[in-house]
Amino acid sequence: MVKRPRRNRKSAVIRNMVEETYITASNLIFPLFIVEGNNIKSEVSSMPGIYRYSVDNLLREVESCMNLGLHAFDLFPNINEALKDKTASESIREGSLYLQAIAEVKRHFPEACVITDVAMDPYSSDGHDGIVENGEILNDETLEILGNMALAHAQAGADIVAPSDMMDGRVGYIRRVLDENGFTDVSLMSYTAKYASAFYGPFRDALNSAPKHGDKKTYQMNPANQREALIEAELDTQEGADFLMVKPALAYLDVIKLLKDNFDLPIAAYNVSGEYAMIKASARNGWLNEQRATMEVLMGIRRAGATAILSYHAKAVLEQKWL
Repeated sequence: MVKRPRRNRKSAVIRNMVEETYITASNLIFPLFIVEGNNIKSEVSSMPGIYRYSVDNLLREVESCMNLGLHAFDLFPNINEALKDKTASESIREGSLYLQAIAEVKRHFPEACVITDVAMDPYSSDGHDGIVENGEILNDETLEILGNMALAHAQAGADIVAPSDMMDGRVGYIRRVLDENGFTDVSLMSYTAKYASAFYGPFRDALNSAPKHGDKKTYQMNPANQREALIEAELDTQEGADFLMVKPALAYLDVIKLLKDNFDLPIAAYNVSGEYAMIKASARNGWLNEQRATMEVLMGIRRAGATAILSYHAKAVLEQKWL
């Protein structure tokens, strides 16, 4: 045999020499959950090792991550039910939990990259990403709320705003609002292909943000569809997105590759709560090696074409020196 591919696998040195895909701390974004109060660090029962933090402890967690070389954070608020209403008014209230958290992280760690979630569901009494009227999600009426929310995030210090709502036209609307108010440097990471997935359950537990009625299938994408992601990506690109995101990641590696192959923008992928929980549960039962399974998943997402990976594994990977 002239060709023996195994020759390039015969030692760790050679395997590392010809390795095609790399993950570094710079490729990772760590999602963090925020709650009201002081000195709170409460574990999410369905996500072992992941916590809800009051702002004081959030700052300690960010500092811990920064010391590991992890510098990008996506913040998500757990909002008291009494503050929720049909128009998500709490999302833009001066001094609210979320706006305070953004400002405090940037004040203490100006070098950190703060990414914010632009969507109504954490603040909505209906638990949906848009205004609900007679059981219907109103697209265009929701855009003004999303624009005001993104502007409030930018004013608080956000580096990147990330609309996760899947309303049509929201990228262009938010871009215009930001630009008209002088925030031309704030980036826009669009949830371009966000699927109506079963893998969001633990996240909704963490934020208590599940829909109060119905589901999200009229605005989140059908898991059966791939080419539809090209339509969404083309629109987001034309409307001014700086990043395109695929969510979830693990079950949609083909979509990550599709967008990578067809667009020049950086591709982000969200390694979501259910994907995280599966590995943690399997490892706790002795069914999987947590380190090997975690790194194989992250490597697969990178190999498919993701520039950045939002993952709940991010901090542990660096703490345990798995990279």
